[in-house]
Amino acid sequence: MTAFPEERFPSLGHRTEQALFADRGERPLTLRGVTEADLPELLRVDREAFPEEPYPVFVLRQLCDIHGDRILVLDDGEGLLGYILFVNTSDGHVSWIMSLAVTPHQQGRGLGRRLMVEALRRLRTEHVHQVRLTVEPTNAAAIMLYRSLGFSSDEGVVKDYFGPGEDRLIMTLGM
Repeated sequence: MTAFPEERFPSLGHRTEQALFADRGERPLTLRGVTEADLPELLRVDREAFPEEPYPVFVLRQLCDIHGDRILVLDDGEGLLGYILFVNTSDGHVSWIMSLAVTPHQQGRGLGRRLMVEALRRLRTEHVHQVRLTVEPTNAAAIMLYRSLGFSSDEGVVKDYFGPGEDRLIMTLGM
């Protein structure tokens, strides 16, 4: 039987804010819930991570208002380095990872993995049955991350998922 992602990676504890590890400048990183004051930094991270299609300001603002308890951020004390947004379906059985973003200059350091593992840990405690996400079929780094966490892509690539030419690979993790 395969271990759940939260069992393969050590727990950071049960506090809301969690100091993780130091970056190259020796600043501790904190994994915590988003606040309204984070909105400018959240917008910056989103624009840096997704320069061609960032969330519009009003959408990110409303996501914070509606799903603020479902947005986790990584904060180094000077700014945000990444975030994850996950939302449950109305029946609570399925959750979607709506967005996972890490600033380009911080990618490859395991920050996306940390955000994913914490989100999965929280979803497991809520007894979610399945976690789903979409990813660009050409985003090999993200696909490798998701597969390493146990996601599979049985449905394959869905053509025009987000409109013409916007194909997506749908990945699923059974909980």
